[in-house]
Amino acid sequence: MSFQHPLRNSSVGVSLSSAPPEKIADDPWANKTPQSTVTCSYHAYVAGYWRAVTVFWCKNLMNHTLNLIINNLEGEACYNCKIDLKPWLFWSKKGGKSFELEGCQVDINWDFRSAKFSGSPEPASDYYVAIVSDEEVVLLLGDYKKKAYKRTKARPALVEAILYLKKENVFHRKTFSTRAKFDERKNEHDIIVESSTGGPRDPEMWISIDGIVVIHVMNLQWKFRGNQTVMLSRQPVQVFWDVHDWLFSTPGTGHGLFIFKPGFSRTRR
Repeated sequence: MSFQHPLRNSSVGVSLSSAPPEKIADDPWANKTPQSTVTCSYHAYVAGYWRAVTVFWCKNLMNHTLNLIINNLEGEACYNCKIDLKPWLFWSKKGGKSFELEGCQVDINWDFRSAKFSGSPEPASDYYVAIVSDEEVVLLLGDYKKKAYKRTKARPALVEAILYLKKENVFHRKTFSTRAKFDERKNEHDIIVESSTGGPRDPEMWISIDGIVVIHVMNLQWKFRGNQTVMLSRQPVQVFWDVHDWLFSTPGTGHGLFIFKPGFSRTRR
């Protein structure tokens, strides 16, 4: 399955038909090996300029890695920090790296020693990853914020990094769950997608947000592509899906695409 969560930046949503100002880095070393990935794209103030920073989590049978990719001003990847979350013996799950970006020192520190996971390659809690530039923590991941500031001895950024796109590719049979924000000022929402594509009954699909079924698609073999707008706390969210390959590909090989986009459709009058 592939799940995309374009996020709202202040009052401006990411359009399905237009790209963000910077190029979103491709998933590194993409191949046909079954793997689950989470890609988060940020705008962060690094080395004196706003830049695109891509956070790429990847897990398969052999490896579990994190890549932090920082773009130059032309929107091209200029630095990639790779961290092994499943390290070999004698390797530490706590560490740091430093590099120079256009004359400015940038530091990256992390601690995954107590990290907890819940099926996703991205940790659920008890960790931190901090990018430091000009003595400011310009991008902070995880919930160990106090430990991150103590380790880096840096102050919080005056303007926090902005998450503008989250994309997930996961391998699950019938159920997938994730969390996503549709407004930076509000809390995350729990999203669950369930499907029934086998057996004698017609295939169906359910999409739940915060424990409430907001979309129920019956006769999925005829409605494998579609979209619907749902309301979350008076906020409209467009939901798009394409599960053609779930139904018409070799079992276990088909992908599903889901996009959750804040705001009404542009065609709405």
